[in-house]
Parts: sequence; structure tokens; C-alpha cells
Amino acid sequence: MHIDWAAFAEVFGVSLVVTVGLVGLFTLGIVGTSRKADAADAAGGTAAAGALARTGAYACFALCAAAVGYGISLIVA
Repeated sequence: MHIDWAAFAEVFGVSLVVTVGLVGLFTLGIVGTSRKADAADAAGGTAAAGALARTGAYACFALCAAAVGYGISLIVA
């Protein structure tokens, strides 16, 4: 049996980078939803800062969902 170590290392590296990136995006989404009141207070009490934080958080969650959907489509295909 022959193991292609270069391909194994490539799969490991890509998996590691994608996992760290996905966890980072999800973390940004959680921080964005939990800090919306703090962002509004820091910006002088404007609701626009809170809405911007919430919109960014939803965008992070959407990117996470898209990445998971893409992974599932790769597995199924």
C-alpha cells in the first residue's frame, strides 16, 4: 500500500485553514449580535451603529451557512 503523503498534508492544511476560518466567522457573528448595545453606546447612542453590527453579524452567519452548504454539496455529489 502506498500513501501519498503530499496529498495527505494538503488535505490536512486546507481542512485546518477552513476550520479556523469558519470558527472565526461564527465567533465574529456571535460578538456582533452580543455587542450591538455596546456599539450603539460607543457611537453616541445612535441606533445605526447597532444596526451595522447586527448586519455584519448576520453576514457572518450567512457565510458560515454557505460554507456548510458547500461542504455538504461536495459530500453528496
